[in-house]
Formats: sequence, C-alpha cells, structure tokens
Amino acid sequence: MDNLKLRDYDSITSFLGSWGPFQLRIFFALAISILPNGFIGIYIVFVGDTPPHECYIPKNYSISEMWRNVTIPIETVSGTLKRSSCSRLNLEIVRNYSENKIIPNVGVNVSEIPLEGCLDGWTYSKEIYQSTIVTEWDLVCENAYKAPLTTSIHYVGVLVGAFISGQMSDRYGRKPALFVMMLLQTVAVTAQIFSPSWEVFTFIFFLVGAGGFSNYVVAFVLGSEILSSKARIVFCSLGVFMCSALGYMAMPAVAYFLRDWRMLLIPMAASGLIYIPLWWLIPESPRWLLSQGRVEEAEAILKDAAKRNNVVVPQVIFTQAESENVLAKKDKKHNISVILRNCNIFTLALLCSLLWIIITLSYYALILNTSNLHGDPYINCFASAATEVPAYIISLVLLQYCSRHFCQSSTLFLGGVMILCVHLIPIDLPGVAVFLEMLGKFGITSSFCVVYAVTSELFPTVIRNTAMGCCSMAARIGNIISPFIIYLKQYSKALPYILLGALAISGALLCLVLPETHRKPLPETISQMQQICGLRDKKEKEAENEESTSDYQSIETRL
Repeated sequence: MDNLKLRDYDSITSFLGSWGPFQLRIFFALAISILPNGFIGIYIVFVGDTPPHECYIPKNYSISEMWRNVTIPIETVSGTLKRSSCSRLNLEIVRNYSENKIIPNVGVNVSEIPLEGCLDGWTYSKEIYQSTIVTEWDLVCENAYKAPLTTSIHYVGVLVGAFISGQMSDRYGRKPALFVMMLLQTVAVTAQIFSPSWEVFTFIFFLVGAGGFSNYVVAFVLGSEILSSKARIVFCSLGVFMCSALGYMAMPAVAYFLRDWRMLLIPMAASGLIYIPLWWLIPESPRWLLSQGRVEEAEAILKDAAKRNNVVVPQVIFTQAESENVLAKKDKKHNISVILRNCNIFTLALLCSLLWIIITLSYYALILNTSNLHGDPYINCFASAATEVPAYIISLVLLQYCSRHFCQSSTLFLGGVMILCVHLIPIDLPGVAVFLEMLGKFGITSSFCVVYAVTSELFPTVIRNTAMGCCSMAARIGNIISPFIIYLKQYSKALPYILLGALAISGALLCLVLPETHRKPLPETISQMQQICGLRDKKEKEAENEESTSDYQSIETRL
C-alpha cells in the first residue's frame, strides 16, 4: 500500500526549492509579458475622450461678430452655465437679423429664436487633445452613445477571448495559448492605427480585447502552476499585478507627449516586440503536462530546472505508481461541461463569477472616470495608476499572512465605503472627492489582486484555466456595463457612485461563503476540491468513489 501512496505535485517538486535561477527566470519573464497589458489596456481613456465642443459656424455666412457671439446658446449643465454642445440658433434667421443691423437682445429677444442641430459639424477644443476618435468621427450629441459603445464592444472581445483562451489553454497547453493571444493583441493594435472609420476601429478594438486580457489570465495560471506555493503569492501580486500597474503608469506619461490618437497607438503596438524573446524563456507548465499524461516532457522541464538551480535531481521524480496514475487518467479530458455537471464546481464557479463581475465593474468604471475628474486628465490617470502600487503590496502582505475571507472582504468593504462617500462631498471641495475616489480605487484594486489568487486556489489543475476563463468571461459583463455606468452621470452625478459602492459592499459579504484556501495545496483533481458548505450530492460522491477505486485498481493491476 505504501508503494501506491500518491504525492501531490508540490511535494514532488519540493526538491527545486522556492526561489532559484529557474523560478526567477519564470517570474521575470511572465512579469515582463504583463507590462504591455498594463500599457495598452486602457488607452481608450485618452483615445476615446470627448473634449469640449460646440456647433461650427461657417465663416462664409455673412454674420456680424456680435451675432456670432450669441449664436451658441447658454445652457445649465449640472448646475453650471456653459455654451451648448449640440445646438445653435437657426443660422438663416440669425443672418437675416445680422444683415438688417438688428442688435441681439435689444432689437430681438435671442431666447425666442428657434434652435437647430449642428448641421455643419462641430469645433473641438485642442487645449488637451490634438485629436481623438471622437473628434475624428464626430461621436458627439446624437452619436455620443458610440463612445461608450466602443469600449463595451472591446470588452465583448475580452469575453470571447477569455472563453476561447481558457479552452485552448487546457486542451493545447498554456504556452501556445499565451503566445497566440499575444500575437493577436499586437497585430490588432497595429492594424487599429490605420482605421478608416469608427466601425473598422471598433471591430479591430474587439480583436484587441480578445487577445489582450486573455494572455493576462493565461500568464497568471502558468506562473501559478510552475512556481512553488511560497513564490506563487509573490508572483500573483508583485509579478502579475505590479507589472501591469507599472505599464499603466507609463501610459499617461506617453499620452502626455503624443496627443494625436494615431500617434499614441504607435508605441502601444511597438510594445508587443517585447514578447519575441520570451518564447525561449517561458516553458510549458509541467503541472499541465503531467495532467495530460506527458510524464517524460514534465520530467525534462523539472530536470532542466534542477540543473539551473544547481540542485540534485531525485533518482525518480515521479514514482511508478504516480506515473501509472497519470497515464490512467490522461484520456479523461475535462472541459466546461464538467463545471455544469458538478453541483459543487458549478456553485463555486457561479460565486466566483459574481465576485469577478462586481470587482471588474467597479475597477474599470473608476478607471474610465479618471478623465472626468476635476483637474488634469493625465495627472488623474497617473494618480489612479499609482494607487495600484501600494494596493498590490498590501495584497501581498494580506495573502501571505491572512485568511482569504479577510483578504477579499476587507478590501472590497474599504473600496465600497469610500466610493459611497464620494457623492456626499460638497461640489466646492473637488479635491476631497478625488482623494476619496482614489482610496476607493485602492480598495477595489487590492480586491482584484486577491480574487485572482482565490479563484486559482479553488479549482483543480485539470480545469483551472477553464474555470479562470469562465470567471474572466463573466467579468466582462462588468466590463461591458462599466462605460454606461459612467454615462449615467449625465442624469445624476451621484448615481454611479451609489451603484458601485453598494455592489462592492455586497461582494464583501458574498465572498465569505467561499471555502478557505489559505496555506492549502493546489488541488490537482476534481476529487481534491474543497466543498462549499458540504455541498455535494450523493451521485457526485458515488462517482468520485468509483473513479478513485477504478484508478487504484488500474494502478495495482499494472504494477
């Protein structure tokens, strides 16, 4: 019986140690692969921003300067008087008054002159931007919905990419899926520079989304599976998320100097060149190879890792019983149907998906709102990115020493309370409102880091990337909705903050239902998964017992 005792993967590979040259190479290679994601992940904040604008008054109209100054009516927007962005006085009537030397508001009441739309287009302020997709294709007034729609379609692409990459990664391997998605992202951003119309730009933006966030998730899973349990926590916070934050911080700095949207996309596309040397630095996941029955390939990678770490390789890495166990299971392919059939897995996936939706909706709504905050949009965007650095450091400390329940609930609760308080600040204290919003962003960012770690620890290797892909796919519902949450500010400035704050606090309570995974080994098979509140029906227990018995008998017979 002792000969048939099966060790878990972390025990088998413990001879490599936690940190060595091999682990450091994997850590930095995957971290570098995340840098372009942070750099280009949210460039729509500047590329798709709407500068101040008003109706264009053609110069060939014989209208006096006195009448030109009153042709754009004054409106009250959110309690502030400003020139109208979408209407003007009827130019034919104005021209007649001008030619007859009638003085506005003396010979005629200007407010009684009928209004008309911007029939000759718009003029845009160039104080901040030289051009954006909004100014190039007039995505304002009756076409204003196209600006948030562009971002939503991008996140639909993220949703599709998350689903495809999850299936691809579990079936064909982590490394092929990672580099296919990297290639798609780089090619799509390059093509976007030459977009001739809004429709083409938006379609290509869909492809950018399909590639961009997917390689982020696959890289996260790959690092989680290769690195040891101690290194895994550091990788999840400082490796993946910190490098994303550094890329995000670089983006407003570059955008500050490149204020034409096509010029801004050039360095975004060029950042994809960093992926090329990574092909020779990032190996396939030995844990995934083992789950597929490819024992010799997994052993070859582990022997190479031992050589690089200058440690002695055990005479036998995988015992005969462990090898036979893997070979017995290699034909048992797992896909998304496993999540739907198993009550425990389905419930865990559903709860995790809800958390991902809440966190993603709040996170991206706050990011997209940076250009609407009081002050310089570049400084606000940089400040929003800078809050992520301490957020990830705090997440690292929490994940290292605290229960996952505390990590997830405390960060979400902090973010929710801060966001709820924003709309209570008087309008004459905009700096305080910005500070509270940044604190809310700090909490939500920390919870984003934690939810990745919690989700990867809950699901077994055989379906981990599929489960992560499903959660990431569900999170895109939050992405898709987030631009329109900000759009609600046109009707009520407080409404977005109330919705985001309430959702974050509800997420803080929801995460307490999940099983605790702190300092527990990653599950390899479905039978090793934790149960949620003892949720497992009789059929599932019988199926798992039958599977374990069958595997044991198969191994015993072969030996």
